[in-house]
Amino acid sequence: MPVFLDTTSADFETAFQTLLSAKREDSPDVDAAVAQIIQDVRSRGDAAVIELTAKFDRLDLTPETMAFSAAEIAEAVAQVAEDDRAALELAANRIRAYHEKQMPADHEWTDETGATLGWRWSAVSAAGLYVPGGLASYPSSVLMNAIPAKVAGVERLAIAVPTPDGQVNPVVLLAAQLSGVDEIYRIGGAQAIAALAYGTETIASVDKITGPGNAFVAAAKRRVFGKVGIDMIAGPSEILVIADKDNNPDWIALDLLSQAEHDESAQSILITDDASFGQQVAQAVDKRLETLQRREIAGASWRDFGAVITVRNLDEAAALSNRVAPEHLELCVADPATLSTKTLHAGAIFLGQYTPEAIGDYVGGPNHVLPTARSARFSSGLSVMDFLKRTTLSQMTPQALRAIGPSAARLANSESLEAHGLSVIARLERLND
Repeated sequence: MPVFLDTTSADFETAFQTLLSAKREDSPDVDAAVAQIIQDVRSRGDAAVIELTAKFDRLDLTPETMAFSAAEIAEAVAQVAEDDRAALELAANRIRAYHEKQMPADHEWTDETGATLGWRWSAVSAAGLYVPGGLASYPSSVLMNAIPAKVAGVERLAIAVPTPDGQVNPVVLLAAQLSGVDEIYRIGGAQAIAALAYGTETIASVDKITGPGNAFVAAAKRRVFGKVGIDMIAGPSEILVIADKDNNPDWIALDLLSQAEHDESAQSILITDDASFGQQVAQAVDKRLETLQRREIAGASWRDFGAVITVRNLDEAAALSNRVAPEHLELCVADPATLSTKTLHAGAIFLGQYTPEAIGDYVGGPNHVLPTARSARFSSGLSVMDFLKRTTLSQMTPQALRAIGPSAARLANSESLEAHGLSVIARLERLND
């Protein structure tokens, strides 16, 4: 049973704090093992990756077979059903169109002193994308990570997709092809992250690594950060639905289950201003769990981390949502646009009862790689900005240096950085000759 909370109850604040502080992240003691794997890959390169792939994925590779060949990709892609291809192409086109609009512009101007200032955007040269593998892999994750990288202008994009027992999802390879991926390696785990970060004899290192993974992948991304950039350390999926009574309880139940079925540690929360409606949704969840294919996973998530919260009004609902800062936020209310202006902390907001979160996972257009574990309070979902760098530009004319140079020299002197000041003064003295 999920927890049922009511903001009018005397113990609500205590119960809500308990809900917020529930530890859902997997916490196996993997860091020491990951550190050893990374060091092994750094020391032995291909040999370490091949041995670890045989150990964990039961797949024997050679340096020549670590990457899928063009012929292998073509053969796999040919197996994809036409309807699946059409759906994937639709998703790719919408995701690309959305992210193209995110591209920032270079800017340059001359200020009142005559100095020319500005900034310029440029893409990272190479990026690596991790894709959870096997037959239970996610083609949508390929699109969501690879397309923004290519839109940003990344020249080389490599993906690592583990293929345990040699199994690969052909739709994943098609997604990579549609996204413009340049290299596809059949390796996974911490060893794949290490290979992408530090390089091996066969795999060239990258500048940034993105993509989801298990606890070993997350620990490896933490350890290589600094050597390369990373997108985020993602936790279990989560959804918060704010709904009034003028909704179909079964629809809302399915929205809650759409995240619960991801992971036993996922969290689904309903906030409503009608207690009776909350009960109807909970009953609808129970009924759907009788037949849902992933009912064991979804049921455990709903039982251990689900919640139904009754509030006095929608303003109170928005305030609670901001404290949760959910990965996904659905606003199934009469005026979702107005309510959305009050929900300030969420990875993605889905407005209205005809916008289920699942649309955002596949074909909406915005990215589905989003901040979890309340990190939407201070971070954003994946975008082209994750693959871009901003470089500032400045050019002084003689008159500009005369105008602002003396202040720079004084500030350098105040910090006891003599050479800093002298580098400016030497030029001013020449100008004053």
